[in-house]
Amino acid sequence: MAVTAEDIAFAKDLFADLGTISTRKMFGGLSIYCDGKIFAIIVEDQYRLKGAGDMIAVFEAEGWLRWTYTRKDGTASAMPYWDMPEALLDDPQEACTWARRALAHL
Repeated sequence: MAVTAEDIAFAKDLFADLGTISTRKMFGGLSIYCDGKIFAIIVEDQYRLKGAGDMIAVFEAEGWLRWTYTRKDGTASAMPYWDMPEALLDDPQEACTWARRALAHL
């Protein structure tokens, strides 16, 4: 995925109610920050929220998938990010509700 200006604008609009949103391109994706704290990424065209503490159990109970990738040696590595349901991309209020919950645990 090559991150476009439109992708960045969409991410900033989606999470605008959280506070000051900034972004940084990384590894072909995009990291998303609220008031300087990374809370979400876009990788492989998938929005993912960062999970820590009790939020990990919440994401898992909701059936959100944890982002994993395969290393060059063939082993799987789990990252601290969970795939956001597609419906949240059409509902900024609900996306921000989930993002606030995630941010509270970071």
